[in-house]
Amino acid sequence: MLVKVFGSAVFGVDATTITVEVNMEKGIGYHLVGLPDSAIKESSFRIAAALKNNNYHYPGKKIIINMAPADLRKEGSAYDLSIAVGILAASGQLKSEEINNYIIMGELSLDGGLQPIKGALSIAIKAKEEGFKGIILPFQNVKEAAIVEGLDVYGVENIVQVINFFEGKEEIQPTKIDSKEEFNKSLEFPEFDFSDVKGQESIKRCMEIAAAGGHNIILIGPPGAGKTMLAKRLPSILPPMSMQEALETTKIHSVAGKIKEAGLLTQRPFRSPHHTASSVSLVGGGSYPQPGEISLAHNGVLFLDELPEFKREVLEVMRQPLEDREVTISRAKFTITYPSSFMLVASMNPSPGGYFNDPDAPISTSPAEMQRYMNKISGPLLDRIDIHIEVTPVPFEKLAETRKAESSVEIRKRVTQARIIQTERYKDFEHIHYNAQMSSKLIREYCALDEMSLNLLKTAMERLNLSARAYDRILKVSRTIADLEQSYSIQSHHIAEAIQYRSLDREGWLG
Repeated sequence: MLVKVFGSAVFGVDATTITVEVNMEKGIGYHLVGLPDSAIKESSFRIAAALKNNNYHYPGKKIIINMAPADLRKEGSAYDLSIAVGILAASGQLKSEEINNYIIMGELSLDGGLQPIKGALSIAIKAKEEGFKGIILPFQNVKEAAIVEGLDVYGVENIVQVINFFEGKEEIQPTKIDSKEEFNKSLEFPEFDFSDVKGQESIKRCMEIAAAGGHNIILIGPPGAGKTMLAKRLPSILPPMSMQEALETTKIHSVAGKIKEAGLLTQRPFRSPHHTASSVSLVGGGSYPQPGEISLAHNGVLFLDELPEFKREVLEVMRQPLEDREVTISRAKFTITYPSSFMLVASMNPSPGGYFNDPDAPISTSPAEMQRYMNKISGPLLDRIDIHIEVTPVPFEKLAETRKAESSVEIRKRVTQARIIQTERYKDFEHIHYNAQMSSKLIREYCALDEMSLNLLKTAMERLNLSARAYDRILKVSRTIADLEQSYSIQSHHIAEAIQYRSLDREGWLG
């Protein structure tokens, strides 16, 4: 007897429907075909134990299972439930005509319980696109899958519930989640708030500009100046995610298995990989490609603390994703593209000892040591960072102040207003939403300068010996400063402020 059950495979951030064909006939043997990996090949042992422990029998016949399309590599243990239901139906232990209307996924424990799977949101989106009535999956994944409207999502805890559901012995209510209500949950009380930061008004201003235009930023300062504290608070002033951004972000985290029991992700992600991270962990990849840190930071912030301590080859692989806002991983038989539109926030000490050019420093550093330290970061990578700013230690008078600083909520209002202006400006351009994403053509169109501003920029370019890319960065940042002031045109003082934020380009910075 031949039975077809439907599952789903996730490649990149999108799912592909898999047909699990189970054929049972006279004879002995278990044959699993269709490019399964080791985890799927081992499923027969888990399925046999799960059926026996729930008073069902594993048929002693010739079983042939094909996972179509057969030329597509399948991986993971999430097909256990699909195969088990197919075996039960083919052996006549489960009789139902409804099986073909559902996507069925889940990893089986030996007692018949179900373990969570990865990519539930992508699977649910694909199931709705292809017109399936519903999806059956482990209870732990039900919140993320239920985000998809117009699809019945059933969360089950064991295989017996699935059998009883198809035979009409047990009614399971589909899980319903109001995604708009989830999305509109209060964001007014961030965990890390700028009101906790004493002093550092100029750095807060830089952070506000970076958030308003989506600009990459690097903080340079001695240990204890507050670089990490400031970076952690940047997501709290970014505009709330749109529904589309929230779905994109949730999908990536779902594929990586980072959702756990949460539903829609409404907070912008903040990723902070350690400086020992490898190239693959940062950009994604592996034998069976998974999203890396830059994709997990999509629509959020990627924080690289102590930038020069990262291996140079690790930092260099970020150059293309920073420009293209996506990363493509190529293998012999397939290519996967992950979105990676993130804000890069980096921090570094000004020298190996941390106190370069400080006459009272406890550790001194020679110019040669300083040059070797700075050479760990390539010029092309620094060119892709729009804002360079020096962070100085906070004086005691500021630390002792009891007055609360401006809160993240207040700063976010200004940032959001500037983003609204940019959204309106770029409404006719696909994939461009804020100033940092402007192409050279758009820079020429929206960053026109008057004569005074042009002369000021020309002088700065000549004195600092800036590259063409740095020229573009200054124009982008000045456009954002103008947007924060709700100014239609870029003024000379906007250019002057933007030029100040190129600290690493200044002559004499190294001594």
